[in-house]
Amino acid sequence: MSDYTPPKVWEWKQGNGGTFASTNRPIAGATHEKELPVGKHPLQLYSLATPNGVKVTVMLEELLALGHKGAEYDAWLIKIGDGDQFGSGFVDVNPNSKIPALMDRSGDSPVRVFESGSILLHLAERFGEFLPKSGPGRTETLNWLFWQMGSAPYLGGGFGHFYVYAPDKIEYAIDRFTMEAKRQLDVLDRQLADRPYIAGQDYSIADIAIWPWYGQVLLGNVYNAAEFLNVESYTNAMDWAKRIAERPAVKRGLMVNRSFGDAAMQLHERHDASDFELRTQDKIG
Repeated sequence: MSDYTPPKVWEWKQGNGGTFASTNRPIAGATHEKELPVGKHPLQLYSLATPNGVKVTVMLEELLALGHKGAEYDAWLIKIGDGDQFGSGFVDVNPNSKIPALMDRSGDSPVRVFESGSILLHLAERFGEFLPKSGPGRTETLNWLFWQMGSAPYLGGGFGHFYVYAPDKIEYAIDRFTMEAKRQLDVLDRQLADRPYIAGQDYSIADIAIWPWYGQVLLGNVYNAAEFLNVESYTNAMDWAKRIAERPAVKRGLMVNRSFGDAAMQLHERHDASDFELRTQDKIG
């Protein structure tokens, strides 16, 4: 039992909040002046290989795998632990100071795109891939894209935060968000019982959005909670997660803007397809 009583007016205590306390604050806007770099391609991605960042790099690598040369991109590392997301240039692209953020310079005027779901939708519509153009299939795909956008905060900000990152282990909070995480995994498992992909027979932006969060949890690559969540019981979802993980574009997308874990799997910046062979951190370190 906690003896904490909320005050009448809440005040921010800087540094209170666990592992990622430095990445959050109760106000918006830039804290310092810093321009963003711009590379040679029309698509400029500013990101980090969190699950939300991985969605976009997987999408771009999948488009390139299909031969869409216009999907070539420069990916710049945003170190959220250092506060890069609060630089003036990044805030101009995403006023919410969260990765990923994309500048599409392919038209007459640059277009900013923020929120990972919006970026996936923007790219799907621009290149005509991974999203039906009309009809029930399009609606079903968008149903699941927005399901992920609405549900992941419970998985990440809720379950992940209290199970892994919170400074204190609070049984009520862990139980509350574990229940919701398992419910969501059950939703996916039931959906995948009679179809190979989330929205039906075809791989889509629904899979690209959902896999970096839920697929990675199922495979034990996020939160180290596979045993705790008894993920092996979700057999349909587990089969789906393993199949997606074997896609070459997914393997490449996981590397981009990665600055943690196995150095051989880190590609801090990505400016050309050859970077995967020439510039991974084990080769340039």
